[in-house]
Amino acid sequence: MTGPTNADGDTRGPLGPAAGPGPERGRALAAVLAELRAVDGALYAAVAATSTPALDRALRRLSHAADHSKLSLGIAAALSLSGARPRRAALVGVAAVAVASASTNLLGKHLVHRARPDREAARVTTDRYVPMPASASFPSGHTAAAVAFATAVGVVLPEAAVPLGTLAGAVGYSRVHTGVHYPGDVAAGAVLGIASAAAALAAASRQPNTFTAW
Repeated sequence: MTGPTNADGDTRGPLGPAAGPGPERGRALAAVLAELRAVDGALYAAVAATSTPALDRALRRLSHAADHSKLSLGIAAALSLSGARPRRAALVGVAAVAVASASTNLLGKHLVHRARPDREAARVTTDRYVPMPASASFPSGHTAAAVAFATAVGVVLPEAAVPLGTLAGAVGYSRVHTGVHYPGDVAAGAVLGIASAAAALAAASRQPNTFTAW
């Protein structure tokens, strides 16, 4: 037995099944993503087009210093020599960096295969250049690690939160300024960094003896 039909002979209408919302939602989501990519590209192009010769060298050096989290690990080493609480902050900060790096490289970059920006097409000045990584662009690993470290250390050592947070923000911006990441990659890296810090802090709170051993 078939359902009631309308005047055109189909079963849609008050007595028939509702049309599925799937295709419409899919198109709407695709449209939103396309617009976000357009905004992301426009922001990247705006940074590339802005002449900042006084900043170029400093941001290039900062981006280099953050390679392999050398900057964060150096700060952690200094903190470990500064007393019990700074040592605890350094420990959880390094743990957060480890979580962020693993999440970025083993998960994020493999799930979203976003190509790196074409900085030559965007006319990024060569004075800003750092080596273009071969890995996927999304998310920014430098940003994830720097934000993870700053967040975790800042929770344990609140007086360090503002300077480390500012430094992490500068690291994230340097990756856009040097042309190797889109702003969206950096934003995603920051979110991942906060989540990684939360995971490291939660793990440390469940193992208080280990956490206080430093």
